[in-house]
Amino acid sequence: MRSIRPRLAALAVAIVAAAAVPFALPGSANAVTVGAGSYAASRPAGTVGPSDGNGAALTPKVTARMAGKPVPTNDWWSSLVFQRYPANPYSENMYAHPLTFHAAAQGLGVGYPTSPNITPDGRYYEFMHRDDLFVGVSGLNAPRTQVDGWSDWTVSPLWTDGSRTLRTTIGHGSPYVYAEATGGNARVAFNGPTSVWSNNGGTLGVTVNGVDYALFSPAAWSLVGTAEATSPAGFFSVAVLPSRDALSLFQRYAFSFVTDTKVSWSYDSASARMTATYTATTTAKQGTQTGTLQALYRHQWLNSTDTTTAYRYTSPRGEMRLREGASFTTRSTFNGVLPALPLSPSADKNRLRAEIDQELNAADPWKGASDTYWTGKALWRLAALARVANQIGYTAGRDRLIGMVRDRLTDWLTASPGETERHFAYDATWGTLIGYKSGYGTDAELNDHHFHYGYYVLAASVVAQHDPAWASDSRYGGMIKLLVKDANNYDRGETRFPFLRHFDAYAGHGWASGHAGFAHGNNEESSSEAMMFATAAVLFGQATGDTALRDAGIYLHTTQEEAIGQYWFDKDNAVFPASYGHDTLGIVWGAGGTYGTWWTANPEEIHGINMLPITGGSLYHAAWKNDIIGNVNELRAANGGTEVEWKDIITQFLALADPAQALANYGGGLAPEDGDSRAHAHHWITSLSAFGTPDVSVTANVPTHAVLNKNGARTYVAYNPGTAATTVTFSDGQTLSVPASSTAWRGPAGSGVDGGTGGVNPTTTTTTTTTTTTTAPPVSRNAFGTIQAESFDQQNGLIVEGTSDTGGGQNIAAINNGNWALYRGVDFGTRTGTQFVARVASGAAGGVSGLVEVRLGSPTATPVGSFAIGNTGGWQSWRTVPANISGLTGKHDVYLTFTSGQPADFVNVNWITFQ
Repeated sequence: MRSIRPRLAALAVAIVAAAAVPFALPGSANAVTVGAGSYAASRPAGTVGPSDGNGAALTPKVTARMAGKPVPTNDWWSSLVFQRYPANPYSENMYAHPLTFHAAAQGLGVGYPTSPNITPDGRYYEFMHRDDLFVGVSGLNAPRTQVDGWSDWTVSPLWTDGSRTLRTTIGHGSPYVYAEATGGNARVAFNGPTSVWSNNGGTLGVTVNGVDYALFSPAAWSLVGTAEATSPAGFFSVAVLPSRDALSLFQRYAFSFVTDTKVSWSYDSASARMTATYTATTTAKQGTQTGTLQALYRHQWLNSTDTTTAYRYTSPRGEMRLREGASFTTRSTFNGVLPALPLSPSADKNRLRAEIDQELNAADPWKGASDTYWTGKALWRLAALARVANQIGYTAGRDRLIGMVRDRLTDWLTASPGETERHFAYDATWGTLIGYKSGYGTDAELNDHHFHYGYYVLAASVVAQHDPAWASDSRYGGMIKLLVKDANNYDRGETRFPFLRHFDAYAGHGWASGHAGFAHGNNEESSSEAMMFATAAVLFGQATGDTALRDAGIYLHTTQEEAIGQYWFDKDNAVFPASYGHDTLGIVWGAGGTYGTWWTANPEEIHGINMLPITGGSLYHAAWKNDIIGNVNELRAANGGTEVEWKDIITQFLALADPAQALANYGGGLAPEDGDSRAHAHHWITSLSAFGTPDVSVTANVPTHAVLNKNGARTYVAYNPGTAATTVTFSDGQTLSVPASSTAWRGPAGSGVDGGTGGVNPTTTTTTTTTTTTTAPPVSRNAFGTIQAESFDQQNGLIVEGTSDTGGGQNIAAINNGNWALYRGVDFGTRTGTQFVARVASGAAGGVSGLVEVRLGSPTATPVGSFAIGNTGGWQSWRTVPANISGLTGKHDVYLTFTSGQPADFVNVNWITFQ
């Protein structure tokens, strides 16, 4: 599913997390402060969050063990956890590859489709799921499924009917279903013509609907004709075999259950190499065998030197190759991204200025944008023009554009009391930020957050070049990074969002639908907008010095580039079925692909949706230049002539392979697609015409670079957001000097510098004290040790200052009614806390006093203890005050809250403890 078409006062103290994103600091009853920005703690009145098809609010369908964890929506298996259809409490079809699944009352339906169907209109190819067999427990009739665990590419659904329980683990690339049963015999029911070709007690070889499967149990299987097999076992597994002679290999790993999967990555700037490792953790349910068998997708085995077996599987993504081992590694080259292409010496500067002025002087430069998608596209359209204006020396236009973008971003990145739109709200039930006004199901279905929010991040990366203070974590950079983390959280220490919500690490690309509630599984339409998100992460991370964010963007970019080339463009002609009559897809589905879009059958948009937006990260298409030409030719053949709608987008795409034809085709230019502009299109096409098309054989030791090649002569381009000049080295031995905060280029057609400073009234930083934590907050605190007050994990309304109390250090101050501090993981262990003790001081005026309270789990929970405090003789006149509390054991998130009948400050706190 895809999308188409005054403020809070600054805090006196900004608390910045080690992960470079400020801790969320609640600043009002309905706003959580992040630097100078904020998001709402609840959505505006009259709006919706995740809902079923009837509009009823939903909660994640998870077991108690997984309650409270951020739920991986937008995955291949999300229909298990997001019940879009009230009448189906199990799941829709799920396509893990090579296996496919569908949950039902009796257990898990399993299939392995190997023959594609081409729909009568020739638009779809589909490997539709069919239940060959059901994995379950004898007598199981569960009223629903729940999710009892997940990892990076596996999920563990659970069934229970009160007396019987089934828990399975299924995943991408795994030929196994791992199952655990209680309350009855393990059961595998056959759903079609079945023959048994091997029976060795605990191992059965069966063929169902022409597909070879193996059933493994630590106890013997009993056959009921060819209807089902049962075994008195608490665990068992079922596997699809690539051939019958693989039975002994599969038997070896049958009881080595996969219990976790993780991807990790690292980027080596010197070699421009992204290395990703995919690891499965296994547990031997019987015996000592560990490790597993994994089927690698085409984009994986093409980019890995790890050995695979001779066994193969069929999938909608082409051939999958079986590897024996718990991990494998892929390696990809990163050819860089840029804020903008260099200015062509032949570009018509007068035309560019006039076309920029057309945008600036329009009655509404935002073109009516009100929701997150169209606002995002407008933000990028204007930000992209700022780079063009800067290159032609039109600084006044540049400054107006950046000011417009910065002001609109600032508006969206702050949540004011009573505000109903132009802000983001956090849904704690689903672990997601939703922008209001929403659009195209970003609220009710959690669709497309990467498509929408990526535009905000990309526009912010342009602002960051001219106003780095605005983009800092203590100002608005923290909110920008939260938008990144909502869509594709790369930080495993971040607990507000699931890991990589939209990006499927194993599949190599994203999924757009939040609920995946389709017979064809999940889907992704605009692969190019997903790449825009990756580009934005790289550019914003590089501009702000956040290498973790930058490298996550490079991982997304390189991995998706490989997947897009194979699965959307079929660049090797090895993925699409031979009988499929198209050379490109508009939408990739779990079951296959569609030559179409969600809103039109117009060929210009079917092709164009995987081209837009055109950015300095769009150069990846040049890795399949022949397919660019073929793509445009197919478009024109289906269109019955040269493109008219979205001509600017299509022609800029064509320029990546044939800039001469693109320049001749564009001419005066037609009305641009709403996310683009005439000036940007003219700048892009003339640049590639002058300097040449991307040369992917050469890289650089910075990720923000490009190499263009015209008739064998190269132009070298690099962006340096740093505060000092640098020299960039390219892999062919060439070097390029790049001034601070600038893009520079050098080649036969000319050289130049696109500076990023000056003339934009940059944001000034506040002069108040900033405290930075250099380590992550502790997972556990000893309740009976000294807990320094300034070591809070989150706070509302406090400042930190130096103290003259014994031992020195710092205390929290400026405390008045409604303020609070959170201390996570306060652990009482098996001991019982019966008293709370705090070191406090007060210089409050006469008649001013208040309560220091202890609450658990929430700043609004009922206090478990408190004491009153008034003037102690001065703000650094310290005393130790005890208070009785109800007996506490275990581990708690402790809130220190402050209540007073007066608005004035009434207390400072140095430390707390329990006794």
